[in-house]
Amino acid sequence: MGCGFVAFLTVLGIVPRLTQLTKTYGKVYLYEWAIVLGTIFGDLVSLRDSVFSLPFILLIPIGLFCGVFVGMIAAALTEVVNVIPILTKRIGAEGHLLVALMAIVFGKVLGSLFHWIYFVDR
Repeated sequence: MGCGFVAFLTVLGIVPRLTQLTKTYGKVYLYEWAIVLGTIFGDLVSLRDSVFSLPFILLIPIGLFCGVFVGMIAAALTEVVNVIPILTKRIGAEGHLLVALMAIVFGKVLGSLFHWIYFVDR
């Protein structure tokens, strides 16, 4: 599972694009190792019946990191397949691309907040 995920990230070109956007070309190895170690940790956690008892205040940065991860995957996918311009043409909102992007962003943020606030600790 982890190898497939890393291959998926490689095909999308996440690491080179991330280093290009952040202008941190010299830290490409740190990005790669963070992805590999995060994938290994995620695989180990998903294979075991792990339960983490964390204080509520620690859930905020964890939720932020999860949101950043999902956002980066979504941004990479939209960049690769050029989904957003096609979507705006199909719904007839060609001049409102910024509105469509903000709707997607706020929808993701509100959905994540709803999940973390309502379903965590229940």
